[in-house]
Amino acid sequence: MKLLFSVLAVLCAVQTLNAQNFKDSLDKAKELDPVMVYYNRWERKINEVPNRITKFNLKQQRLQNPQTMADALGLTGEVFIQKSQLGGGSPMIRGFATNRVLIVVDGVRMNNAIYRSGNLQNVISFDPLALEDAEVIFGPGSLMYGSDAIGGVMDFHTLQSKFSSNNKALVKGDAFLRYATANNEKTSHVNFNIAGKKFAFLTSLTVSDFGDLRMGKNGGQNSYLRREYVERINNADVIVANPDPYVQKQSGYNQTNLLTKLRYKPNEHWDLQYGFHYSKTGNIPRYDRLIEYASGNLRFAEWNYGPQFWTMHTTQIQHKQLAGLYNEARLVVAYQQYEESRIDRRRNNNNRRTQTEQVNAFSLNLDFTKAIDASQELFYGAEWVSNQVGSTATNLNISNNVLTKVATRYPDGSKWQSFALYSSYKKVISSTVNFSGGLRFNSGSTEARFDTSFFKFPFTSARINNNSLTGNIGLVYKPHERWQFNVLASTGFRMPNIDDIGKVFESAPGNVVVPNTNLTSEYAWNYEIGLQYNHPNHFNYYVSVFTTSLRNALTNRPFQFNGQDSIIYDGVKSRVTAIQNVAVARVWGIQLGWELNFNKHLKWQTKLNWINGQETDDVKNEQVPLRHAPPFFGSTAFQWQYHGFAFELNAQFNGQITNANLAPSEQVKTTIYAVDANGKPFSPEWYTLNLKANYQMGKMLFNIGWENLTNQRYRPYSSGIVAPGSNFITSIRYSF
Repeated sequence: MKLLFSVLAVLCAVQTLNAQNFKDSLDKAKELDPVMVYYNRWERKINEVPNRITKFNLKQQRLQNPQTMADALGLTGEVFIQKSQLGGGSPMIRGFATNRVLIVVDGVRMNNAIYRSGNLQNVISFDPLALEDAEVIFGPGSLMYGSDAIGGVMDFHTLQSKFSSNNKALVKGDAFLRYATANNEKTSHVNFNIAGKKFAFLTSLTVSDFGDLRMGKNGGQNSYLRREYVERINNADVIVANPDPYVQKQSGYNQTNLLTKLRYKPNEHWDLQYGFHYSKTGNIPRYDRLIEYASGNLRFAEWNYGPQFWTMHTTQIQHKQLAGLYNEARLVVAYQQYEESRIDRRRNNNNRRTQTEQVNAFSLNLDFTKAIDASQELFYGAEWVSNQVGSTATNLNISNNVLTKVATRYPDGSKWQSFALYSSYKKVISSTVNFSGGLRFNSGSTEARFDTSFFKFPFTSARINNNSLTGNIGLVYKPHERWQFNVLASTGFRMPNIDDIGKVFESAPGNVVVPNTNLTSEYAWNYEIGLQYNHPNHFNYYVSVFTTSLRNALTNRPFQFNGQDSIIYDGVKSRVTAIQNVAVARVWGIQLGWELNFNKHLKWQTKLNWINGQETDDVKNEQVPLRHAPPFFGSTAFQWQYHGFAFELNAQFNGQITNANLAPSEQVKTTIYAVDANGKPFSPEWYTLNLKANYQMGKMLFNIGWENLTNQRYRPYSSGIVAPGSNFITSIRYSF
């Protein structure tokens, strides 16, 4: 029925368009230049690219006013966001997530050696207020970006330092304040750019404080209420009744982001830039663990992600020339430091465990583009990446302050490395047909040494070497200036990382994951076709149909440790599991959207996503639902603009996932799901209505928003924290 409704809506939109009877002469006068996207690591016209790509920019961000980058991705209507806690946001793209989707910032890959298969929150390290623009490239992107780019690539471009266009100094910037009621958010931001004709300096600073999140009151699901929580009172853990169960106690956190860029352009041929990124959070309560029960009582007194810390230094050198082996060359050298920790303590237990991980990541990318002639272009390059992992763990007895060492999460001193050569070729076959294709050879290794002090591993070291060959081939057919057909076959891969081969942790109560050193890369084959119609300023739509098969899939399955299928871990007898190359996963789906301009002031946008997926279950010897295949989801919005005023009414919506269609790993998470008529967990459908408006008055931009107008109480699929109830947002920006 939903598919039928959507098709009918498209047909109605087309009929409305025909009724407008726009003249072709006016169309040509209003033609817009094609949207530019970063593809093959270089800026290219989107109508020459066979992939499905969605783009969002600074103007859209200012109207939508997202709190975090995870929220910004979700507002595209094409990326599903899971949140275990308020300080979270794990993107799901075409049925894949976590270490099967890739994050790129200013040309540097962010995925590191400890990106796990469990939900991640790393994307919140990036400041949406420091964003210039971004793209999501759907489907495998391993050709240019390497390991992990299976479901898609999220490519973020932060604020760019600008040069003066004359002999006068350029000074420009913004000051910004925002407040939101649902979590008592208080955010302040400032950025400024100082430049001459050859030198430019930019800096951006954002400080945010998020309080405990309030859920909605309507829509049922009383099991979502936060009725009680644990407090430490007089050296004892006490379960305290929550005076307002709609407030999700112990969910707030704070965050600081800093960006600095220094740029020098001596002439039209050379462009040199240094960039520094800094992000740090306070403790982030792991809300889904804080609401777990054991024997009828709350299980944990404390469960926090410790301060999440990330810095990146980048040096970028770009050169342009008319002749030679290349027309443009770009060298990007980067060094990143990343730290995360887990701090947990069970109720009525004085031992507070802290596990801390640090990653030092080095990378080098050298990319070239060469126009062979007017119809042919070549892209080629090399990449080197090296990660070094440090892992420590302690127990602190909070009653006597005695500190002892305990088992680490990962093997301390582990290494993950990758080297690759790649090339892509574009050919304009005719005025209506473009061809593109490419290959990448990737060689990598994963090394670890295991400490047997706490677990008697049957090995003390491991080294895994992996070579992968990946590529893609695509056609773009444009029979008319408004029509475009895309066909694409692409492959992707993911090398085993330190999280895969060396982790020891509790995945769920009564289950413990142990190391497995016998792993190889997983490999994806993707096929898709796309149709686009673009009538600028009037009507456009797209539809993409895809299927992806993941072979040798790295999946958590029952395992044995020293011949035993269960061991005592953290005082609890737990079933042993491990990451193994034992599954085949298949994903298929449809992405559909349109934009109808009723006139120059009013337009209607809709985006719809149907994604389904299954993987093999070796225990049941059958196909089971894929964990990261989200429910049907999308958005629809009416937007009106007039002079300096912009207004939007939109709806965000998700379908239901019944218990039978939940992945087995989700069916056991009874704490976070609603209960159906048979007493089994399921994920209900939900919707929200939202209003956004801003008004430009000279150098001032005023923004107001009312999210979740009907105060719905809902929890997005697989999420631990309940989404915000009615949320009033106000902000003011001064530009100079």
